[in-house]
Amino acid sequence: MFRQWMVILVAAALLATVAVLSAMTGSIKVGFGELVQGLLFGNNEQVEIIRDLRFPRIFVSMLAGAALAVSGVLLQAVMKNPLAEPGIIGISSGAGFVSITVVTLFPMLYFWSPLFSVLGGAFACWLVYSLSWRTNLNPLRLILVGIAINATFTGLGQSFNYRGSYAVTSVNQAISSIFTMKTWEDVYILGLFGGIGLFCSLFLSPWCNLLAFSDETARNLGLRIVRVRLVISAAAVLLASVATAIGGLIMFVGLLVPHIGRVLVGSNYKVLIPFSAVGGALLILTADTVGRTVLAPAEIPASILMAVIGGPFLIFILKRSDNVRKT
Repeated sequence: MFRQWMVILVAAALLATVAVLSAMTGSIKVGFGELVQGLLFGNNEQVEIIRDLRFPRIFVSMLAGAALAVSGVLLQAVMKNPLAEPGIIGISSGAGFVSITVVTLFPMLYFWSPLFSVLGGAFACWLVYSLSWRTNLNPLRLILVGIAINATFTGLGQSFNYRGSYAVTSVNQAISSIFTMKTWEDVYILGLFGGIGLFCSLFLSPWCNLLAFSDETARNLGLRIVRVRLVISAAAVLLASVATAIGGLIMFVGLLVPHIGRVLVGSNYKVLIPFSAVGGALLILTADTVGRTVLAPAEIPASILMAVIGGPFLIFILKRSDNVRKT
């Protein structure tokens, strides 16, 4: 157990390092000493700009990455499928679509879009369960249904791009995966609701460990399967939906980080969930920092970088599972 927590501490140290480097690099460059002095004494105009524009972006990317990664861990536990991920099974796209729809019809409700995202994510999750459930959970059927729901909501959401309304343009900017122009208000919203979800997920780890057994064994151990699945799914939906509302539609975070975590810290959710939170924050912050600096002044959205990384990683997982079955 000591080695696993040391891995988490190393990941946290890397996260802090990347956060500092991200704050120092960009169109405005400052040294570490200059950055610290400006934050402490507030006598540097460049540091003031970094604090008001770059720091919210850094915090949003970290919080969104942590929320998406932990959401993926929880979904994989409750659905007993290593490929379950909020972007793949349609929870994120459902959250984005409902948010776009409501704000398009009622523009005055724009600032309530995180709430509508949660409702959309919950609806998408309910569809996945209801359409894939027969007598019990079938992992293959669940993923296929999730992919179909994701494609449907994605297509419906993209159809709004041709409406040309100001509200739709605003919502598209709000849920895009480019973290430009994020504000401290976005940080507060994501920090509040995402923080609640992350805090609750730490207490769900014993249930997640029990769900690794068969349903019959878990029931014999006193676990109320249906209630536990609903609670864990609710936490996963909250995390994915709020991250989508503020940070945008980003796929594969909840797939990459948990699988890396299982290699580094094992399958015990008491350790895997904290690692996923730190690892998800590190992954998205790194992707966003690389995306805005490698081709500056142009930017590469974090979602594009994650798709480039996540697609081959998914193929690797499938090939690896085939090799395991052959042996």
